[in-house]
Amino acid sequence: MLNFENILATQKSAVAGLFDLSNSLFGSAESLVRLNLQAAKATLQEAADASQALAGAQNPQAFAELQSQALKAAPEKAASYLRHVQSIVTASGNEVREYVEAAATDAKAEISSFVEAAAKNAPAGSENAVALVKSAVAAATNALESAQQVAKKATDKAVEAVEATLEAKA
Repeated sequence: MLNFENILATQKSAVAGLFDLSNSLFGSAESLVRLNLQAAKATLQEAADASQALAGAQNPQAFAELQSQALKAAPEKAASYLRHVQSIVTASGNEVREYVEAAATDAKAEISSFVEAAAKNAPAGSENAVALVKSAVAAATNALESAQQVAKKATDKAVEAVEATLEAKA
């Protein structure tokens, strides 16, 4: 049977898990900020270097060659940046998915435990009502599992599409 201590322990666990997930997502946001700052700093340095090189070009051919080299490097730099972003976002998405799946599993176990405890303590003659509640809980659990599977497939497809796009641009 559920009691106050069990409910409190469940709530403490849920809050701790949520804070862990929040800290992890905050770390991912920090990683994205660091990446953007590094990219901005590198871009500024490359622009300064390119300006210096272009200013020192002795003839139009050298000038055109320097511009051509800069343009050839841009797509690879962009692809590298996008791969880093994808890595950070994918890791965060996986953590969120794992958290949601664990929370759903815990919720299903808690609901099942609650229903079983309620069924044991149900008054005589309420068997039909108990069976109805158990059936409704089973249907809700099946619907939740189906929704989780659909969401997982959709997430996997989105990740595959991003990866395919990045590979096509590389």
